[in-house]
Amino acid sequence: MPRLPSWIRSDLRTDANFGRVHALLLREGLNTVCVSARCPNRPECWNRGTATVMILGEVCTRGCAFCAVTPGRPKPPEDDEPDRVGRTAAEMNVKHLVVTSVTRDDLEDGGAGAFARTIQAVRVLSPRTKIEVLTPDFQGSENSLATVLSAGPDVFAHNLETVRRLTPVVRASASYDRSLAVLRFAATWVPSVVVKSGLMLGLGETEDELMESLGDLRAAGCRWLTLGQYLAPTARHTPVVRFVRPEEFAQYAEQARRMGFAQVASGPLVRSSYRAAEGLAAMEREAATCLAS
Repeated sequence: MPRLPSWIRSDLRTDANFGRVHALLLREGLNTVCVSARCPNRPECWNRGTATVMILGEVCTRGCAFCAVTPGRPKPPEDDEPDRVGRTAAEMNVKHLVVTSVTRDDLEDGGAGAFARTIQAVRVLSPRTKIEVLTPDFQGSENSLATVLSAGPDVFAHNLETVRRLTPVVRASASYDRSLAVLRFAATWVPSVVVKSGLMLGLGETEDELMESLGDLRAAGCRWLTLGQYLAPTARHTPVVRFVRPEEFAQYAEQARRMGFAQVASGPLVRSSYRAAEGLAAMEREAATCLAS
């Protein structure tokens, strides 16, 4: 595996908050994408008292070439998991909770019902918490998407992950156009919800391909964009083709804003849920300013 450049390395120091978050997640038996996907930002986020909860187990029915989550045959969903997520949100006093999941192609609804029940439980047990869901594609099922959206998340996220040409290599069981259709469906939902997506860079995409993908996301109604550096979890995963420099991420962010994205987070260590609370707050301030003017 290639040596990481200096701008990739994250601060691994932890504090008392890290231990508190870790203990609470262990007590409630909750999985996180922070651990399962080997996120480099885990120390920073847990030190700040936040974590991205991953529902429906820790085994995924797909085996995407970029992802560290274990592929295989998952266990049945746990009926009390939504309440455990709600209790955790309340005890952590989180302002913004991100809920994601493994892909569950083995379930009739793809796990959409579990997302809806989790949203409902958090609304009851931690009513002041903003809720962001980062969902799989549910194999394109509009019924499943409607189940999640009807529960009323504040943010609906689904990641495009990479450009069209590389999708069959990086996400063999997914579809570029199906992901766009998922985002388009969410963007037309009433009442409206903030629609968010993200891409990993450094997989071999060209700048023209990246700009094409950003245009596709805007056309699908995506308003919030994240761009981050792909890091291969192990030597068995798709290798990193190049490390994108911080100034390039800044350039891409500026181009995305000119294309009409309301919120852009772009940097080597940016991940879909990284500092999500700040991103939504910035969008809400901008919307309030527009209404006042």
